Amino acid sequence: MALELNESNFAAEVLQSSQPVLVDFWAPWCGPCRTMAPVIDELASEYAGKAKVAKVNVDNNQGLARQYGIMSIPSLLFFKDGKVAGQVVGVTAKSVLAKKLDELL
Repeated sequence: MALELNESNFAAEVLQSSQPVLVDFWAPWCGPCRTMAPVIDELASEYAGKAKVAKVNVDNNQGLARQYGIMSIPSLLFFKDGKVAGQVVGVTAKSVLAKKLDELL
C-alpha cells in the first residue's frame, strides 16, 4: 500500500527521505486517479525498501497541491534528495513510472 501523506508528515516522509519518493497527487472523485490507484499500490509493493511510493489527497491537503503547482490530477511527482526530479500528469503506464523510479535509484 502507498503511504498516505498530509501536510504534517510530508516533510519527514518526502523532503527528508534518503530514498527517492514517488508522490501521487489525487482525489477520490477523480476517475483517472482511481484508474491509477492499483498501479500506485503495486509500485509501492515492488519498490519497498528501495523507494517510497505515497499519495496526497489534494482535497484534504490543498496547501501541498498549491505548493507544488498541481493544476490537474493525477499528478505524479518524483522526489530525490528533497527536490522534485520529475513529473508526470494523467494516467501513465506502470512501466513508465517504474523506469523513472529506476533512474533515481
